This record gives sequence, C-alpha cells and structure tokens, in this order.
Amino acid sequence: MSNDGVNAGRRRFLVAATSVVGAAGAVGAAVPFVGSWFPSAKAKAAGAPVKVNISKIEPGQQMVAEWRGQPVFVVRRTEETLAGLDKLQGAVADPQSEASEQPAYVDPKFRSIKPELLILVGLCTHLGCAPSYRPEVAAADLGADWLGGYFCPCHGSKYDMAGRVYKGQPAPLNLPVPPHSYETDDVIIIGVDQESA
Repeated sequence: MSNDGVNAGRRRFLVAATSVVGAAGAVGAAVPFVGSWFPSAKAKAAGAPVKVNISKIEPGQQMVAEWRGQPVFVVRRTEETLAGLDKLQGAVADPQSEASEQPAYVDPKFRSIKPELLILVGLCTHLGCAPSYRPEVAAADLGADWLGGYFCPCHGSKYDMAGRVYKGQPAPLNLPVPPHSYETDDVIIIGVDQESA
C-alpha cells in the first residue's frame, strides 16, 4: 500500500511538470506568432513621417531627404525663379497640376505651401530615374530658353522649378508633391498633411 502513495505522488508531480512544460511551450510558440501580426521597426520606419531641418538651405539651393525609401527634393527658390514660373505657363504640359499628384492645400501654380519652398518626390514620372537639379538659367546643353529646373538624364524629360513637366517629354506627369507640413519655419514634416498638423 505504501507504493501506491508514492506512485500517486509521483504521478501528480509528472502531470504538473508536464503541464508546466506544455504551457511554456505553448507560450513560446504563441509569442512569435502573435508578434508576426505587428509590423517590424524597419517597416514602421519606412512609412513614418520624416522631420527635415531646412534652416541651412540658402536661396537657390536644394537638399535631398529620404521618405519611404524615395528621395525628396527641398528647394529654396529665389524671387527670380518664382517670377520665371509665369513665363512657362504655355510651355508646361500641366500648368495647374490638375492631372498630377499633389495635396489639395498646395498652391497649384507654385506647387508648394510657401512659394519659396518647393518639396517634391525626386523620381521622374516616366520610369522612376532621379532627375538632376539644374538651377542655372540658359544652360548650354538645355537651351537658351531654360529657366532652371530638373533634367532627367535617363530619357531627357525636363521639369521647371515647380516640378511641372514640359510639353512633349517622355514623362507624362509633373513630379509629385508629397504630403507635408511645417512644424516651425525651419522644420518640415514629410508624410504629415498640413491640414492634419
């Protein structure tokens, strides 16, 4: 009879130990499975808004930021550049950006919230090459009527200093304006709409 008491105690111990190990195994298997439901830090960062300090950009200069793995051009335009945009109304394919991607709060002529600051996704709308910033007026290789803008070296598409594509180019649309807002006069947030800020 004393053996039955030892065996019953041993049985309870084995059942309890097996239950604990089984529960630990279930939790160990569930944690990675549940964790896979949430995006990784890299995935979150890829779509996250980006803050850009623009205080050091001088008039006529461009800086390049990165948002969602794409280059974003930020240009501080000069008064002369802004005045030249009116001269190009008949030369660009979509002067009021009616067919091109841009937020509703962006001025269609300047394609920006503040006229002097242009913010564009830096990928040609033809095949996605990165256009070169060519601010010089009457550049020898671009013609005497060139008032500055972007030139895509892949297939020759030309954009003005508002990112509007010239007529007769391989690129079908203006360069996109990403959603953006101003945290301060010197800090923009790319990826957050001005209306939501």
